[in-house]
Amino acid sequence: MFYWVMKKVFLGPVLRLLFRPWVKGLDNVPAEGAAIIASNHLSFSDSIFMPLLVPRPVVFLAKSEYFTGTGIKGRLTALFFRLTNQLPMDRSGGAASAVSLNAGMDILVKGGLLGIYPEGTRSPDARLYRGKVGVARLALQAGVPVIPVAMIGTDKVQPIGKRMPNIRRIGMIFGEPMDFSRFRGQAEDRLVQRKVTDEIMFELMRLSGQEYVDEYAAVVKLQLAGKQAEPPANAGGSAAEQSMQGSGEAGRTALPEPKDEGDGSAAG
Repeated sequence: MFYWVMKKVFLGPVLRLLFRPWVKGLDNVPAEGAAIIASNHLSFSDSIFMPLLVPRPVVFLAKSEYFTGTGIKGRLTALFFRLTNQLPMDRSGGAASAVSLNAGMDILVKGGLLGIYPEGTRSPDARLYRGKVGVARLALQAGVPVIPVAMIGTDKVQPIGKRMPNIRRIGMIFGEPMDFSRFRGQAEDRLVQRKVTDEIMFELMRLSGQEYVDEYAAVVKLQLAGKQAEPPANAGGSAAEQSMQGSGEAGRTALPEPKDEGDGSAAG
């Protein structure tokens, strides 16, 4: 709480002045009680901008690699993530991911706000990728609402691989709370987990206007890293940019029917 207050008091005014963030639907975040904030993930800076505009502390699950670096740089990175209310998330699946999700469950049990990126990693090309079911498992086990959040323009502020941010305006849209109480008692049902996750991703697609891709972002990143060819033609290009401008239907791909594909319990 101390570091959250310090960040709001000292860092908040600077970021507001430089990036002039706009926000819609902030009243959809409950004033009290537990909830999951599920966001698309365009930039490293998403975890910095969004909590500054939420009136309550938001604890994020961040990839564990950020906390295990060596040397001065590694220690400073780990310190930064701890000071910004982030918990390490093991994304390798199985028991390791389950332990990480338990840390997120502790936040919810205590009535806090837990931030998750269902895609599990940043989008490589500004499109929205398939969500991992960890977000659904937590929501169902804790019996809490999910607040979908669309980050807008943060990929232009800090593209992947860029250290220094570009100074330009960013925005975010908070959707209405999603209630999954109709699935009470089915938290371990894989088909239900996939259905809930797909519903969340559909709402993120609707709010952000992003094109949806029925693949995991991490898999696409590996494919791109293994090829010497250039990324897809619309990676960061006009089609992706147009899809970020509003909530129109152009460029969208319908979400698939729920299915059990065995993607583990990893979450953003």
